[in-house]
Amino acid sequence: MDDDDQQIETRAIHAGQQPDPETGSVMPPIYATSTYEQPAPGEPTEYEYSRTGNPTRTALEENLAALEGGAHGRAFASGMAAINTVLNLCESGDHVIASNDVYGGTYRLFTQVYEQYDLEFDFVDMTDHDAVEDALRDETEIVWVETPTNPLLRVVDTTAIADLAHSVDALCVVDNTFATPILQQPLADGADAVCHSLTKYMGGHSDVVGGALVTDDDELDEQFGFYQNSVGGTPDPFTAFLVLRGTKTLPVRMERHCENARAIAAWLTEQPAVETVYYPGLESHPTHDVARKLMDDYGGMVSFELDATLEQASDVVAATEVFTLAESLGGVESLIEQPATMTHQTIPRQERLDAGLTDGLIRASVGIEHKDDLIDDLEAAFDRVLVG
Repeated sequence: MDDDDQQIETRAIHAGQQPDPETGSVMPPIYATSTYEQPAPGEPTEYEYSRTGNPTRTALEENLAALEGGAHGRAFASGMAAINTVLNLCESGDHVIASNDVYGGTYRLFTQVYEQYDLEFDFVDMTDHDAVEDALRDETEIVWVETPTNPLLRVVDTTAIADLAHSVDALCVVDNTFATPILQQPLADGADAVCHSLTKYMGGHSDVVGGALVTDDDELDEQFGFYQNSVGGTPDPFTAFLVLRGTKTLPVRMERHCENARAIAAWLTEQPAVETVYYPGLESHPTHDVARKLMDDYGGMVSFELDATLEQASDVVAATEVFTLAESLGGVESLIEQPATMTHQTIPRQERLDAGLTDGLIRASVGIEHKDDLIDDLEAAFDRVLVG
């Protein structure tokens, strides 16, 4: 049976992976080698040097492509290396449109690295299609979409944004880190490429850093491959092995992440100290209808805004015991953080506030512990800081 004919749960375990023909090993070996014997001088061979290609990495790339329903996958040393590869497609004078509550590291790369090379960036609310259309120019090369966004969890209508991007011959690239291919597949909705931080849900155990790009476009994949090899931001084989281990359990983990996040979001809506809960599964969420249309479930991320000062919100995230105060997300353990002082501190304060990232905003990556223990932990933190 072809991978395309299999359900995603089966592809997660088998795509790109066959038992090793020499030993019968069920898991692909970790090919810890930098170079490979060649049959003759100048005679092409599949593998020559591990920056260019490695069998363990190939297995991962094929697995990622199958999960996203794409033809080609490229793995990188980090999510930022993958994003940087997309920006390598631009030339001086090009224009990029991105979500206005984009991940802080992406914002930093765009504004502090690439603006000095005469690239221009506009950050707009991607849920406002008129705003996106108004921002488009003949020079627009890339429309960079996060959906759900980080950290307000706005769900973007990828099909509509891709159509707008294509109207000026721009690429639509979607960061699918939060949803994963288990919950949505942007290539099927019109995106030209999908980006991942493999560090998050795909790896799933907070023990690996990696990134990926997936596309159906042969020419685009060739460009990605050129920069992947030329710049050299590739993962080592052990990293590829760890992410492959993670993708095997991705479908069942996402099911539990979503179940727990729904319960916590519902509990938060009943708390007097909480002004707003940002979770696409809530009918009160401004993009709930889009999420219902494009997503199979609503994810494991929950953000909420406290009726509190910056210092009080900081004290709340520091007071939890089951939730770990830490950046990143998508691991089996629950994490909690304050965007204003952590993941989004590189965004100037006024720009951050204009985008809705208030001082009292808290972001939670809901793990797969028992949901009652997670709720009890948040309740105790609220009581210690906001009541006691």
